[in-house]
Amino acid sequence: MKPIGILALQGDVEKHYKMIEKLGVRAIKARTPEDISSISALVIPGGESTTMGKLLDRFGILAPLREKIQQGFPVYGTCAGAILLAKNIENSEQLRIGTMDITVSRNAYGRQIESFETEITSPFFGDEAMTAVFIRAPIITAVKSHVEVLLSYENKAILVRQNNMLAGTFHPELTSDNRIHKYFVEHVVLKVKA
Repeated sequence: MKPIGILALQGDVEKHYKMIEKLGVRAIKARTPEDISSISALVIPGGESTTMGKLLDRFGILAPLREKIQQGFPVYGTCAGAILLAKNIENSEQLRIGTMDITVSRNAYGRQIESFETEITSPFFGDEAMTAVFIRAPIITAVKSHVEVLLSYENKAILVRQNNMLAGTFHPELTSDNRIHKYFVEHVVLKVKA
């Protein structure tokens, strides 16, 4: 398998990189269209989604990446990454990849000072609770019927899957729990590539 790329324009690239490598899968930091063409999948970290969208466009990655995802290329977006994947962003026309049938509301849990952690459980990830870290997180306010909700918090979707796309509003890379990254590799990347 080709390496999994971590989009390295902004955000917590290093933590995602270490999570993928911890699974025994080679990771690279992807910054150019050439990098994108040399990987089997992409993780889009958190950060500032407006800036990331502009950088994707400026570096000539946005349109080819969108096309690649539409053709089945596996991608996982966390926080800002989820915003970039969303087809609809409430009250925003910002640049985005826009391939996932979800609607998001940016910074919906509040400012940086209102960031929080909580314990989440789901049958998709076993009986043991996982810590979800929310930092200026978006809320997924709507999903189309073909989008699978894997994790919820307070009756709101926080981890969703649509075919080759996985999007979460929290930061699993900030914990030692690698179950979300493992799910991405085993159930999205390897299944799509099979």
